[in-house]
Amino acid sequence: MLQSYIATTRPEDGPPRLRALREALVALGVQGFIVPRSDAHQGEYVAPCDERLAWLTGFTGSAGFCIVLPERAGLFVDGRYRVQARMQCAPEFTIVPWPETKPADWLRETCPNGAVIGFDPWLHTPDEIGTLEKGLTGSGITLRRMDNQIDPLWTDRPSPPMGHVFAHPEALAGASSADKRARIAKALADTGQAAAVLTQPDSLCWLLNIRGADLPRVPVVQAFGIMHAAGRLDLFAHEAKFEGLVLDEGVHLRPPEAFEPALRTQTGPVRLDKASIPLRVPDLLREAGVEIQFMRDPCLLPKARKTEAELAGARAAHLRDGAAMVEFLCWLDAQADSLIADPDHELTEIDIARHLEACRARSDELVDLSFDTIAGSGPNGAIVHYRVSEQSNRRLLPGDLMLVDSGGQYRDGTTDITRTVAIGPAGGREAECFTRVLQGMIAISRVRFPRGVAGSHLDALARYPLWLAGSDYDHGTGHGVGAFLSVHEGPQRLSRISTVPLVEGMILSNEPGYYLEGAFGIRIENLITVRKGEAPEGGDARDWLEFETLTLAPIDRRLVLPELLTAGERAWLDAYHARVVILLRPLVSDEAGRWLEAACAPL
Repeated sequence: MLQSYIATTRPEDGPPRLRALREALVALGVQGFIVPRSDAHQGEYVAPCDERLAWLTGFTGSAGFCIVLPERAGLFVDGRYRVQARMQCAPEFTIVPWPETKPADWLRETCPNGAVIGFDPWLHTPDEIGTLEKGLTGSGITLRRMDNQIDPLWTDRPSPPMGHVFAHPEALAGASSADKRARIAKALADTGQAAAVLTQPDSLCWLLNIRGADLPRVPVVQAFGIMHAAGRLDLFAHEAKFEGLVLDEGVHLRPPEAFEPALRTQTGPVRLDKASIPLRVPDLLREAGVEIQFMRDPCLLPKARKTEAELAGARAAHLRDGAAMVEFLCWLDAQADSLIADPDHELTEIDIARHLEACRARSDELVDLSFDTIAGSGPNGAIVHYRVSEQSNRRLLPGDLMLVDSGGQYRDGTTDITRTVAIGPAGGREAECFTRVLQGMIAISRVRFPRGVAGSHLDALARYPLWLAGSDYDHGTGHGVGAFLSVHEGPQRLSRISTVPLVEGMILSNEPGYYLEGAFGIRIENLITVRKGEAPEGGDARDWLEFETLTLAPIDRRLVLPELLTAGERAWLDAYHARVVILLRPLVSDEAGRWLEAACAPL
């Protein structure tokens, strides 16, 4: 099995580790230290050796940070993770609502007489530290760059990853590495920049048409790169990872320890993405007198705009994944029937996650999960990024809602799908909330919008049906998705804060939800891609865009209140289900096919 259900942290480990860190800070003469979730590559996913926040606090979510002071330790987490953080962390850690509470404001209140707060410049971006310094202006609180203070305390820290690197075929990428590097080099030359420093692993993997195995669930190699306007790429990574792989001419593999000296020899101007570059990089360049220009990572937008080959691969991956989901949902319905008929019938969250993984693995084309399956029943479904463990594993009960958020990594694409299923008859409140979440998902699926529109313009469409009922959810409506890369990819998003215009080829998730703490959680998620749209008859002659839905799997009609849906919403759902049957019926077993036809019947 790919997924483990062993809890990796314990709340009781946090307090002694917190005391040891405070003792180290006293010896250094500083009053605080910031422990982020991030690593030097500033990605969402980190290797086990970089899980410093989890080691200290017990919190295993993918976003957050802790500020440790002599008397208080504030764990800053957003609305997705507060229930989880309260469960995973000892009382010595104060859960701070972030971003509602700014770290500068919290420090001002907590350190009214000033303090020196240390941080590791390899683990923070210029954006992050610049915002914090600005917020602390006039407070008497200062920030100090220093060596990492967790690593010396972490005596059994895992070794850095050494996953094997392999080629990603041009037939799946849709462009050669040479063509991509020429495109990026031209972009640098056109802006008068001599080079760009690339620190995000998925950017380098996209650029070089390679994939790796350094991170769980994300097929990337951890490396740094310097892309030169002349077309040369210096790649800083362990040579052993590349054994048996021949890199293109013009790509020079150098050891990791050569990265810092190479930065000092640049002539500039050098392009850096201040939202993702570790602060230590501009520090080194400035020390060497190298001119810096802050601009977005030049690989981000080209990577986000999938080629026709990548889109074809995504459609193939979703057909394969959809068939696995149908087999799984058919099985889950049978299990639910057994549970209703026999209260002693045992069905747990781990049973569900394991069976879904087995359904995906039957195709022999599954490389990995795209993330650990979220299998939350009843109150666990209200934990947005719940990860079931042997300790938390819950037995399903009649009347539960079962939220399953999962995905697969295939050589031709990355999938991510959420379905919420009723285990027996559901309550009226649950059905109303489900229907409003579905209305929001349908609104995004149906929208047609002019070129130039960003995710922030569309996010409210998904929330409007919930807002009418006085409800909302504390996560974005959608994230970007890579092509056999990270399941969370930027810069495209459907969220209140995304200003990046949506363009053809971008793949995003469409996943509104609703969560009632202690009771249930609901999320419905499809992946969608941006494509050229047509103006409706009589509409303006503008440059219109729309979404194509990639995900194929039934939506639980038993939880839908048809009277709440408009005629257009009903038509969309019936048409979607008809398409699901046409495309997936030939790919599934007879039993699952019969179940599929019934599950996708018109409302």
